[in-house]
Amino acid sequence: MKERVGNDDFRMTETEQRQSAIYPVKTTGGQERTVATFVAARAAQKKKPIYSILALDTWKGYVLFESANSQSVDESIQGFKHVRSKIPGMMQYKDIEKFLITKSMVAELNVGDTVEIVAGPFKGMRAKLNRVDQAKQEVTAILLDTPFQMPITLSAAYLKLVERAKPEQTA
Repeated sequence: MKERVGNDDFRMTETEQRQSAIYPVKTTGGQERTVATFVAARAAQKKKPIYSILALDTWKGYVLFESANSQSVDESIQGFKHVRSKIPGMMQYKDIEKFLITKSMVAELNVGDTVEIVAGPFKGMRAKLNRVDQAKQEVTAILLDTPFQMPITLSAAYLKLVERAKPEQTA
């Protein structure tokens, strides 16, 4: 049910908000944001109940639409050249939840892990973690590609995990 607010504005009640579903749409690769902005403008102009639009960098060629029904999405994407097709069916929130929640890189790192440095002056070098500071999002690592052990402190955002530390076995 919608409540009238002012002259033409409507506010959705809680029961209507819960009845939305996520509909995936296939697009031309690299045009996800173009499709998202175009459909958002068209949906607003035609007053279609599309609540959110999600264009993930990890999903090339797909845009996700949260809407009350499939027909609203169909009418909003119709005729746009970068839209290939609407995928039949709908997705559950649990299917995309892992893409929406970002985990800190520091949470995945432990002392003794081997990492590759992906940014900064040591880009491309491998290092072994010596200390992990969760609060500052920093690590102290010893470079493996140098002839001598050189400890450096850098941001965890500059690292990519290569190999986890092997647990020590006591005999």
